[in-house]
Amino acid sequence: MMKYLLFFIAISLAIYSCDSTKSAMKGDPNSSMTENDTVRIANDSLEYEILIIEPGFNSWLVTQQPRGYYGLNYLENKNQLFVSEYNARVRNPQRYSPNLYPQEINYNYNADYGYEVNYLLYNYFVYFQQRYNQHLPGGRR
Repeated sequence: MMKYLLFFIAISLAIYSCDSTKSAMKGDPNSSMTENDTVRIANDSLEYEILIIEPGFNSWLVTQQPRGYYGLNYLENKNQLFVSEYNARVRNPQRYSPNLYPQEINYNYNADYGYEVNYLLYNYFVYFQQRYNQHLPGGRR
């Protein structure tokens, strides 16, 4: 059975895409709707899959530092911090909204996910913080 690394992204972003659609229909200048704005990375031999379904993510991603700008070690360290904090917030629904933090991320710190997965995950966390006005320790302001 294939394990789904970061399957929460698909679920949570599907929920937020409804809210993003409402913002776009209201004329929110910060909301940019893009057709087919889904990023999928899968590797059956390592049994992981990442789905990022977020209107506007792809157009935002092209404005960020290009692949290769950050080293793999940097991205892995940042993702470990972000995933750890994100999961702590999932476990504390009295303080953090279950709508923003619906499900823990299954990120194995000892697995070698490679550069592309770490690059996209890191950038998703940066996007998440900006889009939903959240601050995760180690994140940009």
